[in-house]
Amino acid sequence: MNQIYLDYNASTPLLPEVIEAMTPFLTKHYGNPSTTHFAATEAKRVVNQAREQVASLLGAQKEEIIFTSGGSESNNHVIKNVFEKYQHKGKHIITTTIEHPAVREPLRYLEKFGADVTYVGVDSYGLVSVEEIEQAIRPDTILITVMHANNEVGTIQPIEQIGKIARDKGIFFHTDAAQSIGKVPVNVKEQNVDFLSLAGHKLYAPKGVGALYVRKGVSLDSYIHGAGHENGLRAGTENVLLIAGLGAACEQASQHLIQGTNVGELKSYFLSLLLQAFPNQIRVNGHPEACLPNTLNVSFLHHIGQEILDKVPEVAASTGSACHSGEVTLSPVLKAMGVHPEDGKGTIRFSLGLQTTKEELEKVVEFLEQRIT
Repeated sequence: MNQIYLDYNASTPLLPEVIEAMTPFLTKHYGNPSTTHFAATEAKRVVNQAREQVASLLGAQKEEIIFTSGGSESNNHVIKNVFEKYQHKGKHIITTTIEHPAVREPLRYLEKFGADVTYVGVDSYGLVSVEEIEQAIRPDTILITVMHANNEVGTIQPIEQIGKIARDKGIFFHTDAAQSIGKVPVNVKEQNVDFLSLAGHKLYAPKGVGALYVRKGVSLDSYIHGAGHENGLRAGTENVLLIAGLGAACEQASQHLIQGTNVGELKSYFLSLLLQAFPNQIRVNGHPEACLPNTLNVSFLHHIGQEILDKVPEVAASTGSACHSGEVTLSPVLKAMGVHPEDGKGTIRFSLGLQTTKEELEKVVEFLEQRIT
């Protein structure tokens, strides 16, 4: 079976450079980076190097980077910690209706403890209005959290403008950038963020590692209590193996952004093939311009997404709806965008990556043409 992977937004394969960076820590460098003897030397060096590599990709200082277990932990750290530490100033938080569960669920949890959360809607392209965010601000607002790019439809949010408003009003601003890192330029200073979350397995690093950017001068408490690792913000011996991989992936991401890739061109080519094969039978979801170059979310009209994927087991992709006991339920993102349930039930997200080829995309369309009636 010819297997074609088009689910890079869910997880990415490890780059050869990442595997190379990790291998010595599987075979010989086993020391604890917090110790002072010879066995710690290489472990300590690579952790420091990885911190610089992540910082460089984000336009940050290395002291502003905290290693975590992934995007979910980074999001939880910021959201829960800001509420706990600064609720004496207010308990109001602003977010959007299309956030990832790793943001949505911590907020829902905090609502049990008095957090007052405003969920700002999006337009039919999945784009939030800067004006609506500003209008939602109150004297007791302590945090605004808006994802940089949506994981389902790829729409890129205007976080630079939102961040400027938050900075001018003295409100903390956090962005979940798990989907945008390595795909589009990210600079924490230019985009006016106080906190930024990233996940390793979205940018060709291993699962189980991520990072949190905390702007210098912003005070947070430790999320995991114990010894004073990670500038006192996350106790626990550093996972040197995974951190080495994350650092290497971030360095490679910098190169991909500098050199440019053909992923965007491949996505456009793929869409043209789909439109040709299924005229007037598909709807594109997401912003036509402010969108990740690798993400194509389409609704196959009069079909159910999972049933389509069941007919093309050679293709790995994701649906935008769930089917339970014959009932099709749209994702919260598609609902927030106002996608009609009858259209949305046929939604599939194809997300391309560095290894995607033109021939693979042509094969996918061929499979679909042959098997969708």
